Amino acid sequence: MPVDQSNGPICHGKDPTVKTVRSLNLRAAAIVGVLAFATSTARAADALPSWNDGPAKASILAFVQAVTDKSGKDFVPPAQRIATFDNDGTLWAEQPLYFQLVFALDRVKALAPQHPEWKDKEPFASLLKGDLKGALAGGERAILEIVMATHAGMTTDEFEKVVRDWIATARHPKTKRLYSEMVYQPMLELLHHLRANGFKTFIVSGGGIDFMRVFSERVYGIPPEQVIGSSGKLKFDLRDGKPVLIKLPELDFIDDKAGKPAGIQQHIGRRPVFAFGNSDGDLQMLQWTAAGGGARFMGIVHHTDAEREWAYDRKSPIGTLDKALDEAQAKAWTVVDMKRDWKTVFPPGKK
Repeated sequence: MPVDQSNGPICHGKDPTVKTVRSLNLRAAAIVGVLAFATSTARAADALPSWNDGPAKASILAFVQAVTDKSGKDFVPPAQRIATFDNDGTLWAEQPLYFQLVFALDRVKALAPQHPEWKDKEPFASLLKGDLKGALAGGERAILEIVMATHAGMTTDEFEKVVRDWIATARHPKTKRLYSEMVYQPMLELLHHLRANGFKTFIVSGGGIDFMRVFSERVYGIPPEQVIGSSGKLKFDLRDGKPVLIKLPELDFIDDKAGKPAGIQQHIGRRPVFAFGNSDGDLQMLQWTAAGGGARFMGIVHHTDAEREWAYDRKSPIGTLDKALDEAQAKAWTVVDMKRDWKTVFPPGKK
């Protein structure tokens, strides 16, 4: 009786079509593997997409690669990968006035009805007349008096709300961006790259610690406990039976110049292996970082782009970069030339 083979022939040898399918599958797997590797390589190479290729970008990538390579002589355990950044002029802009000072000036206007004595008292009298130059003629002393008068007398919770409301609406006079959008896109990428490689990132700034902590996590991805800054004294009190902390008009700590290494030691307890600044106020932090053993990275943002931002250094009253620039050049620290090294300055798509 003939055998019904309508469901296909019965083969006793190897089916060549099976071999072909297996071969295609292997090729497909190989292609997927190559594409995955290429994608991974491309991402690694593009870790800082807003940076132009050059010595600055290369030095950053090389340092991160070296300290995260377990087989290398420069390997740094994750717990020791501490990176510190100045804020004004390093993570966000600082011209034509420090942004926290702008906040304080706005607070003078808002609080003026409660302080009739300010009409005859400097630097407030000049401010209320619109004479900013005259108000700031007293230098750091005048600025300190303005900050203390506008930041003190409220609880920490009240202060946080005032800052949060201001940062959500106040805009820069030149760019018309929100101040929180005056951050540097290349530095945001750098922060992300460091954290992706096991670094803990800190802000170490002469700015007010309570001011920066309000927005640092949202803007930079840096939580408030990793922000070090200048601070006023606080007083514990009970208001209607509720515990509060009241901001006093007294300085507690100035986190600038020689104060930065001290603040780092007090708050972190580890010497950074990576530090970035932009002015002479950051010099001691950079020196402190450089003095440690093993691989170290010291970087400076040099403001050279008058068209997209501002160009200033040695003679600028804000963000003076003189001695730190000399030391950076003498000791081969990484100096980022904003005009040359950054493809873009501010985050795209915002006005």
